[in-house]
Amino acid sequence: MPPLPFRQHDPMAPAYRRGWVDEAVAAIEADQCRTADTHLIRLIVPALSGIDLYLKDESTHPTGSLKHRLARSLFLYALCNGHIREGTPVVEASSGSTAVSEAYFAEMIGVPFYAVMPRTTSAEKIAAIEHYGGNCHLIDDGRTLYAEAAALATRLNGHYMDQFTFAERATDWRGNNNIAESIFTQLKGEPRPLPDWIVMGAGTGGTSATIGRYLRYRQYPTRLCVADVEHSAFFDCFRAQDRSRVCERPSLIEGVGRPRCEPSFVPGVVDRMMKIPDAASIAAMNVLSRRLRRAVGGSTGTNFLALCRLASEMRKAGQTGSLVTLICDSGERYRQTYYEPSWLSARGLDPAPFEAALSSFLETAQPLALEVDDVVNPQNA
Repeated sequence: MPPLPFRQHDPMAPAYRRGWVDEAVAAIEADQCRTADTHLIRLIVPALSGIDLYLKDESTHPTGSLKHRLARSLFLYALCNGHIREGTPVVEASSGSTAVSEAYFAEMIGVPFYAVMPRTTSAEKIAAIEHYGGNCHLIDDGRTLYAEAAALATRLNGHYMDQFTFAERATDWRGNNNIAESIFTQLKGEPRPLPDWIVMGAGTGGTSATIGRYLRYRQYPTRLCVADVEHSAFFDCFRAQDRSRVCERPSLIEGVGRPRCEPSFVPGVVDRMMKIPDAASIAAMNVLSRRLRRAVGGSTGTNFLALCRLASEMRKAGQTGSLVTLICDSGERYRQTYYEPSWLSARGLDPAPFEAALSSFLETAQPLALEVDDVVNPQNA
């Protein structure tokens, strides 16, 4: 790989130089300085007067998703722990936004990047990873994703980034410009600056861990609701208080939901979980996209549906307050899937009834007629 541009490369220098690590960290930190904080959008819903809805728009990161924050933290964590040195190949188990973002940072510091992903991964995703110089290592059985990534890293004498293990520890949850600190800083001038709830999906579980820990560290009254998807182990693990629960069917909602309870998921900081049907996630995605006049992704729909259920409860109880969730990524990545009627039909998904119920709630503030699996953490009650 070519040397970093900050220093004259000495071909006789040893393979590892502290100076290279310093420059790699500086390059990643400079990227953060160049990137303005993502917007916190207030969604105006006249029928919900007294209940303010906010959307933190993570789709505006350079690589287009929430995973840009995670990839940056993972690279800094690996560099500062001595796992990545000059020329070290980096391997990740991901077929989605994390791989795109990690390829971006790998190209930035000049190390090879390999994404291990199922052979069924869309051509659009493969092209996005390759755009940043990444290599796509395709496998036939998605159930072997973790093992294949670890084995490839060993063969390459590289570093397996392992987002699902290290997401929760790579981010400084006490502050240092993490997403939780950013939300509360941006809310300072709002009428209700301490939200009643923050709603977050779970992919690795790292972002929900960061938010939940930050709420406790800052002693805020805000509660954390994690919105899980139809085919995922997180909700069942949380409800049963049993991390061994698994889900055999992969999630249709990209970026969230996992077949196992990932090491980075910290259930003790979660106050409540909801399990959102896939058709309802897509319906909420469509409703929110129309209100924003731009397309959002499916995991954003999952978040928004849970947010609206909480708002409906508050309205019914005569409460005022604010709620916050995320726009995880743009809907442009899903034109051939969630926004394609034939794709939905082939999978037996009909979002129309859920769209009607959600649209009616947002127009009238009448109770949201949508029941989902829902459980409160008894330890945090």
